[in-house]
Amino acid sequence: MNRHNAKMNAFAVRQLELKPSDRVLEIGFGGGSALSSLIEGASFVGGVDLSREMVEWAKANFAAAVTAGRADFREGSVEAIPFETASFGKVCTVNTVYFWSSLAAGFTEIHRVLAPDGRVVVGFLAKEWMDSLGHPPDIFTTRTTDDVVAALTTTGFTQLRVERPEPATRWSVIVATR
Repeated sequence: MNRHNAKMNAFAVRQLELKPSDRVLEIGFGGGSALSSLIEGASFVGGVDLSREMVEWAKANFAAAVTAGRADFREGSVEAIPFETASFGKVCTVNTVYFWSSLAAGFTEIHRVLAPDGRVVVGFLAKEWMDSLGHPPDIFTTRTTDDVVAALTTTGFTQLRVERPEPATRWSVIVATR
């Protein structure tokens, strides 16, 4: 999965426009494809993942950052992010919207943990391409770009833009401001 998603993750991280003083949250970090870049570029990285195994893996693999107080990985979901209100300036999530029970609930929680003027970056493969992959619909809920943009707008995000490295790229990264 890390190899397959590496380009989207790298592109999403670039859209964060990290500064050394940033506090960043990654939701659904899985195998940690973006974590090294985030830890290298920010002052603090929080991580939330549904999988206890992935949380333990991240704690072990980034133990120096955790021990230094520069990283904190927690088990949880986007619908109930286990971090304080307005505790991050930037949030990144890639290939997770398919697993959310509700886009509105997820983006409401992201809005809550973002500081004013914070930035969210959401990467995903749009419905028309996901549907062609034949993933089981009881596990994957495919989303259109319009669905994600509408949910971001409804939950109070502004300055939305859809980014792709090339026009023919099948995945999108949506950038928005709180």
